[in-house]
Amino acid sequence: MTQATIHQAKTHLSRLIKQALAGEEVIIANRDKPVVRLEAIQPPKSKRKLGWAKNLVTCMAPDFSAPLDDFEEYMYTPAEVACRPAKKKK
Repeated sequence: MTQATIHQAKTHLSRLIKQALAGEEVIIANRDKPVVRLEAIQPPKSKRKLGWAKNLVTCMAPDFSAPLDDFEEYMYTPAEVACRPAKKKK
């Protein structure tokens, strides 16, 4: 860990940046009181690749997109439910 005063940081900024890029912790202090930590910005991991999940789903139930009866009260207002025709019982 390197600690430098504000004046030293102004004078040796390039050296402190190199140390931070090397993974060292650099602290800038104001009269021996730490106020700022200088650290390197990590590059983004990688860009997302479109289509990576293509052909991942191989089987889907025929009623996959059918409405769920258990959640009808959450999907419609009471007025909409009242206007709908009665369901046939199985």
